[in-house]
Amino acid sequence: MQFGIFSVSDITADPTTGHTPSEAERIQAMVRIAVKAEEVGLDVFGIGEHHNPPFFSSSPTTFLAHVAALTRRITLSTAVTLATTTDPVRIAEEYALAQHLAGGRLDLTLGRGNTVPVYEWFGQDIRQGVALAIENYDLLHRLWREDVVDWEGSSRPRLRGFTSTPRPLDGVPPFVWHGSIRSPQIAEQAAFYGNGFFANNILAPDGHFLPLVNHYRQRFAHYGHGTPEQAIVGLGGQAFIARRSQDAFAAFRPYFEKAPVYDHSRPLEWYAERTPLSVGSPQQVIDQTMTFRETFGDYQRQLWVMDSSGLPLPAVLEQLELLGAEVVPVLRREMAARRSPGAAPAPTHRARVRDRFGDGPTRQARPNPNRGDNLAGALPYQDSDTARPADLPVLA
Repeated sequence: MQFGIFSVSDITADPTTGHTPSEAERIQAMVRIAVKAEEVGLDVFGIGEHHNPPFFSSSPTTFLAHVAALTRRITLSTAVTLATTTDPVRIAEEYALAQHLAGGRLDLTLGRGNTVPVYEWFGQDIRQGVALAIENYDLLHRLWREDVVDWEGSSRPRLRGFTSTPRPLDGVPPFVWHGSIRSPQIAEQAAFYGNGFFANNILAPDGHFLPLVNHYRQRFAHYGHGTPEQAIVGLGGQAFIARRSQDAFAAFRPYFEKAPVYDHSRPLEWYAERTPLSVGSPQQVIDQTMTFRETFGDYQRQLWVMDSSGLPLPAVLEQLELLGAEVVPVLRREMAARRSPGAAPAPTHRARVRDRFGDGPTRQARPNPNRGDNLAGALPYQDSDTARPADLPVLA
C-alpha cells in the first residue's frame, strides 16, 4: 500500500499572523514539502491543477518534472489533471515526457475539475463535462498505446496518422487514476479501462463515497479485470498532527475556522468525529485511517492534504516528520496484517513493466517515418527561386 500527501496549491493568508505568502514563496515552499515527503519515507507526492487565484499549480507537469530532478524514489502524481479542458494530445505528450524525466515515477489522476469558469476559459461547455471526460480519455488511452492514431470526435480537430511523442517509457504509459466525488460515469470509466479510481474522501461524512467505490469495484469485475477486491482504489483525506491531541486541536482551529471549504455552522470537533478529517495525536490519526479500511475494504493508496488554509511551512514540515516517523510505519504494519491475499498491490511503473514484458525486452515504438509534415522534411533544399513550389512562402 502507498501512503503520501497531495496539495491543492492554495495561496492563503495565515490567520494567526495575517501573512499571505507570495506566489514565489508558496511555490518554493511546495518544492520543500515535496522533497521532505521523500525524506520522511512517504511513497507519493501529488499536486492539483488550477487556473485561477488563489492557486498556483497551472502547470503540474512543470512542477513535477522539477521535483523529479530533486528526488530519487517517491512517486509523483497529479491530484487532478483536468481531462475536460486540457487537450488530450497535450496530456499525452507532456506527461510522457515527464514520465521519462522521472524515470517512470509518475502517474496522474484525471478529473472534471470544480471551477465552473475554467470551461469557458478553455473553450468548452460545462454542460458537456462528463462527455468531455469520457471522449478525451478515450483518445489519451489510444495515444499512449498506438504508435499511429486516426481519430475523430467532437472535442478537438480530427487526427490522421498522428504519433504522440515521446512514446511512453518502456512502452508502458503512466498509470491513470480517475477521480470523482459525484459522478458514477467516471467510476464506470475507470472500471472499463481497468484503471484506478480515486475518491477524494474529504469534506463529506464518513462513508459518503462508498457507493461510488462499490460501483467501481463491481464494474471492474464486470469488465473482466479481476475480482472486486482486486480493483485499484485510492482515498484522499486531510490531517493535522501534534504529539498531544489537545495541542493539535488548538493549533489547527484558527486555520479550520478561516478555511472557506468548511460549513462553519459545525465545530472542528464535529468534523474530526464524523468526517475523514483527522486531527489529533499520531495514534488518533492511525485509528481514524484504519476506519477507512473498515469502510472501503483493502485499498492501494492513501493521500492526505497537510498544507492548505495558510499553514506555514515549518508547521507542515513538522507534521510530515510525525507522519513519516510515527503514523505511516504503524499503518503499513496494521494494513498489511489485515490485508486480504486477493487484494491487488499498489501500481508502480517497475511492476507494470514486469507484468507486461516479464524479463524480456520492453516494447519499442514503431511510428510512421517523417512524411513531410514539417519544413525540414518537406523538400530538399533548392538554391533557386524557380525551383520553389508556388505554395511555399518566401522566408524573409
